[in-house]
Amino acid sequence: MFEAVEELLVEHADLETRLADPSVHADQNNARKLAKRYAELTPITRVYRQWRQAGEDIEAARELAAEEPEFLAEAKDSEARRDELTEELRMLLVPRDPSDDKDVILEIKAGEGGEESALFAGDLLRMYLRFAERIGWKTELIDANESDLGGYKDVSVAVKTKGNAEPGQGVWARLKYEGGVHRVQRVPATESQGRIHTSAAGVLVTPEAEEVEVEILANDLRIDVYRSSGPGGQSVNTTDSAVRITHLPTGIVASCQNEKSQLQNKEQAMRILRSRLLAAAQEEAEREASDARRSQVRTVDRSERIRTYNYPENRISDHRTGFKAYNLDQVLDGDLNAVIQSCVDKDAAAKLAAAQEN
Repeated sequence: MFEAVEELLVEHADLETRLADPSVHADQNNARKLAKRYAELTPITRVYRQWRQAGEDIEAARELAAEEPEFLAEAKDSEARRDELTEELRMLLVPRDPSDDKDVILEIKAGEGGEESALFAGDLLRMYLRFAERIGWKTELIDANESDLGGYKDVSVAVKTKGNAEPGQGVWARLKYEGGVHRVQRVPATESQGRIHTSAAGVLVTPEAEEVEVEILANDLRIDVYRSSGPGGQSVNTTDSAVRITHLPTGIVASCQNEKSQLQNKEQAMRILRSRLLAAAQEEAEREASDARRSQVRTVDRSERIRTYNYPENRISDHRTGFKAYNLDQVLDGDLNAVIQSCVDKDAAAKLAAAQEN
């Protein structure tokens, strides 16, 4: 492991020298790639230097302890510190998802449960919007199909970083664990007897694809236009502005009816389609490669229930990691960090175990 770190230190120093050269910044794309790699290596460099310093402190304390035994305690403290840094270094060396710094398209769909499920989908949307607001991410509503009571039958939103995110702190790096079935247990607004009901909503998170990342041939698309549906709005149910795009080779469908013009809806639907095709291609590549390092958290069946929101007990439970807390009200207000971190930690532990086996 430490031989690999020494090589990374050399690379880090080389990048630092290159980035200090003004001529490098003439090519902005190349400069961004170099800066991104430099940012990835900086934490590894910092922790390794601390690890090396801890080793020197241990040796110095042991030498002094030969004459003054009280330095034995200092040596033990330095040993404990070095053990912590060793583990931190191992985690930093875990292979990263190359899409971690990408923005995402997050889709929420009501499931079984009628209006209650649509209302819960609306609650999930607000939770993610508040989470993004807390972090400082930008959000953009792409498409929404509202229910009669103010919830959402389905809704799509783009989530983007502002500037360059720290390694492991990009939108996809944090939100990729949210894909799956979210279950809610509560007394619905439509329940007159006060009984607790269980319903669910599905969340799909895909890294947003650039046009150059996914090749889409015009002949592979079937584009249908139809009349928008939903409550209210002057342009709703009056013009054929909604667009549905089907990618014929894969059968993947994307639609949008949120914008007033057909052209705008087509552009938004294409954004969703590109992201879904990229996600499908990545999943297929993972299956074919049988990559032992891939996340055990992320690759669970999307039909599997991943989380339960229990209102009577104010409890949030993640079924993949065993995380449980009794602050559901705060989580729904966007305080998602602890829940997501439990997924990040389990994912990293699984990758580390796989890397050690290889």
